[in-house]
Amino acid sequence: MTGLLVLVGVALFVAVVAWRRSRTDGRVAQRSGTAPAGGAAAVGVLDGTPWAGALGDRATLVQFSSAFCAPCRATRVVLADVAAEADGVVHLEIDAEQHLDVVRALKVLRTPTTLVLDRDGVERGRATGAPSRDQVKHSLSLIK
Repeated sequence: MTGLLVLVGVALFVAVVAWRRSRTDGRVAQRSGTAPAGGAAAVGVLDGTPWAGALGDRATLVQFSSAFCAPCRATRVVLADVAAEADGVVHLEIDAEQHLDVVRALKVLRTPTTLVLDRDGVERGRATGAPSRDQVKHSLSLIK
């Protein structure tokens, strides 16, 4: 009887986790991007990295990928297409396995992870999983 209760409990837990992941996977969570207290300038997330000078005039879509990640390939196509269609938007792809220091600093937990940065490199949105074209476009529309 105890084994059956444990089995039901585990099945319920797995179902809840799967349901939650299906509801949040690929969604762009907006960030406020407010400036730090004391009037200091906001710090760009790519400052001090090789990509610090590669920001777009309006926004930058930063994709963290890995070699054997199937959703990363689909994300690459979506982000490249959106960047090509939008003025002043750049798509950067970073190999998570080759740049673990950046991955750790930005708290990237899985691939693909997409960061939506404003012109100053401040994070305005983040998606874990493959975002849809509409979600990326909506996130960009919120950046002035």
